[in-house]
Amino acid sequence: MTHLTRREALGALTTAAVAAAAGGSTLSATDANDLFNLRQSVCRSCFQDVPIRTFLGQLKALGVTAVDLLPVKDWSAAEQYGLVCSTGYGGGGTISDGLGDPANHDEILRNLERSLPEAATAGVPNIITFFGNRRGMTDAEGINNCVSVLKRIAPMAEQQGVTVIAELLNSKIDHPDYMGDNTAFGVEVIKQVNSPRIKLLYDVYHMQVMEGNIIRTIQKNHRYIAHYHTAGVPGRGELSKQQELNWPAIAQTIAATRFSGFVAHEFIAAKNSFASMHKAVSIFDIQRHPIPTEFRA
Repeated sequence: MTHLTRREALGALTTAAVAAAAGGSTLSATDANDLFNLRQSVCRSCFQDVPIRTFLGQLKALGVTAVDLLPVKDWSAAEQYGLVCSTGYGGGGTISDGLGDPANHDEILRNLERSLPEAATAGVPNIITFFGNRRGMTDAEGINNCVSVLKRIAPMAEQQGVTVIAELLNSKIDHPDYMGDNTAFGVEVIKQVNSPRIKLLYDVYHMQVMEGNIIRTIQKNHRYIAHYHTAGVPGRGELSKQQELNWPAIAQTIAATRFSGFVAHEFIAAKNSFASMHKAVSIFDIQRHPIPTEFRA
């Protein structure tokens, strides 16, 4: 009998995930079981029509351990349901007015000086921030501005043990003129800041819209990523075979990197929101569930 080292086993898992994405053989949940599972979260923004406590109760019933993108005022409610707020809002700028504009830097710093200790106390592992709109800046100018303020933020984040995550968003459809609209831009910023507490939020939906090549990008850049978001392409819909992406293969690829953060689902939910939530969680729960029938070759 041949025994694989853990490194060889992880390599085999990654190879199988790539093959699945290309339409080849798929990887069963049993194959993944001895390697790693993914911690999951669901974004509150997907289910705004559901009362907050009903929503938190649904997550708890599904066995999900976290809820994503809550404001500070709702962190205690999540805790009451035994849920982690996997990413919180903490005044890290807005999508349009973010890190790239020096005029925003002092306010972002003031906000994070307050919210990072609050997050540490509440057990919130991540606070979100945004690169902001380009407004005529070159990539070099934008990177320099983002690095400048993130280097000021990094010591606070390191002291509190909370990670500040900058989100990559598409500028083609949803956020025209957004500066951090490609992985290379975000990775260059994170490299220059060089802090374990300054990382990327890699949104699979947004990066599929902008550049595709999701699996290879994750394999190459996972060390710069602290958090993932999911949603179907096109339309930001539920995770399904009617969308462009092979979600089981993506889940397996992330697991193969030994990712210890959260994958948070941020799709536009159908009317039966609990069913769509359950489906997404099942796809990414690679230890407990087989690959859904509709995704099998």
